[in-house]
Amino acid sequence: MTQARFDRSLLYDSSAPTATTVHDIGLLVLRLVVGLSMAGHGTMKLFGWFGGPGLTATGKGFTMAGYPAGDAMAVIAGLSETLGGLGLALGLLTPLAGAALTGVFINILDVRGFDAYFPPKGIELEVVLFASVIALTLTGPGRYAADHYLPVLRASRPRYSVIALLAGAVVGFVVLLLRD
Repeated sequence: MTQARFDRSLLYDSSAPTATTVHDIGLLVLRLVVGLSMAGHGTMKLFGWFGGPGLTATGKGFTMAGYPAGDAMAVIAGLSETLGGLGLALGLLTPLAGAALTGVFINILDVRGFDAYFPPKGIELEVVLFASVIALTLTGPGRYAADHYLPVLRASRPRYSVIALLAGAVVGFVVLLLRD
């Protein structure tokens, strides 16, 4: 008795994009949405764009949250969000972008507190964005990114990604120690 051969052509469309292409497009979409969202938040702090508070009000907010030198902290946070977000969106120096945003999110989560997860006072959105940053840093930006053309990042990305996330976490916790 011979077994009937299963026709795999019913499940596989040879004209469809490869899994790698679909994977890279998925990473591109995620990088653009998360990265540009973070860059937008940074420009809200730095320049008051998109209806943001601007540097002076942001500095006062940092001071009220217990950070010393609120204006300096506002600049650091704004630059970290803007440059980290743009780096993530472009897939440019992705490990460094992930490190910058990791430090930011550690401080955001601490300031917001862990009293509630869901809105209106929860941290749900921050956790989702932070998890996205970590995932993108660890997986890399994909082929449709500036890093794809930097051989050193292609060859050693996992090592640099983990080191960058650890460095971002250390800096983020050191900044937390400065808070009153």
